[in-house]
Amino acid sequence: MASVSIAKALQELEDPAANQEDKPAAYKKILDRILNLKDTSSSLSDNIKAFIDSILSDNLGIVAARPLLGAAVESIKNIQDADTKIHAGTTALRSLESRVVSFEEQDAQLREMLADAYILQEEYIEAARTLQGIQLESSQRRVPDDHKVAIWIRICRLYLEEDDTMSAESYLNRAKNLRHKVTNPELILGFQLSEARILDARRKFLEASQAYHSFSFSAVLDEEERMRALSSAIICAVLAGAGPQRSRALAKLYKDERATQVAEYGILEKMFLDRLISQDEVSRFSESLAPHQLAQTADGSTVLAKAVVEHNLLSVSKLYNNIGVNELASLLGLDAAKAEGYAARMLEQGRIMGSIDQIDGMILFEGFEPSVERGGSSQRRETAGGELRKWDSRVQGVAEEVERVASMIQLQYPILVSDDMVH
Repeated sequence: MASVSIAKALQELEDPAANQEDKPAAYKKILDRILNLKDTSSSLSDNIKAFIDSILSDNLGIVAARPLLGAAVESIKNIQDADTKIHAGTTALRSLESRVVSFEEQDAQLREMLADAYILQEEYIEAARTLQGIQLESSQRRVPDDHKVAIWIRICRLYLEEDDTMSAESYLNRAKNLRHKVTNPELILGFQLSEARILDARRKFLEASQAYHSFSFSAVLDEEERMRALSSAIICAVLAGAGPQRSRALAKLYKDERATQVAEYGILEKMFLDRLISQDEVSRFSESLAPHQLAQTADGSTVLAKAVVEHNLLSVSKLYNNIGVNELASLLGLDAAKAEGYAARMLEQGRIMGSIDQIDGMILFEGFEPSVERGGSSQRRETAGGELRKWDSRVQGVAEEVERVASMIQLQYPILVSDDMVH
């Protein structure tokens, strides 16, 4: 309930006999009195509610009420204590609910201010719900496309803070419809980052890695943010399922000269060079992962554990021509049935080439097939196509390394290169 002096002053202004021309100035004085009173959070909220209820009553026209309501919103915004600001703001919103159609601009300002206060308290869901109430499609006011996208992206990022991917994606999709109309670089970056985080949360790691990597080249970001994006790109590439697509993503990241500066470079290098990864390395790497990246899959293993097993299996396929199922299980740290299951799945999906000889308990990688007479041995069959592809891949790797070294020399010694360059 409002204080006696404030209630009395407001009642006098609501009197039909009061001079209409003097009312705006009188209301402004009452608002100043409310803010200067040494009240508790509850009393301040009650006084502000009484003030807003009074200016929204029929004794004052809409044209006169709008600037007064805007002044009240600005006054709430200037309250230093976050709890008091939230209490006063929510009270003001409730008072405004029945007349919001006539005061959409002020309602939007109040909601954005209240969302800021919730964010300071780390109440991200409440902040998102508050912003959701803003009328962006209205006949009463024109909202620029940039502002609509800014609100939707902000709501999306707030939901992402609480790992509510489904709600976040729904607002990202709204922003996507107006993406082509946005010119603000910061908004475009916000959209790209939100998209990358959603792909990451939905375990579409290859797409997320590409998005993070593109994001890491943005000149708008400072160096620390760019390196953090590069680190996220590497993490997502490592977590992606082994196969040709991931190999291309790893190669792109490995050739990025900045990669050596991030903590994840060690595991990136091992994966790119098809080296086996030990359990100790997996444990150290897992310390930098987000909770959703450590979630368990349907078979009870984590996303990271599955990615490492698939990588090690791919590495084995390049190190060995054939291998026994039991020996493979020992290398992967699994039982024989699980090791064979992983191999069967990757063979079926075309991520490794070969076959499984279940009678002999052997896995034969590309270029090998079992002998006609089964006696536990296999005979080699060279495939020209496979050998040519391997040769092409090695030549390409050498050429790329030469190009990289030449680029580094050119950057380090530009004068020497210009002098020796053949024209």
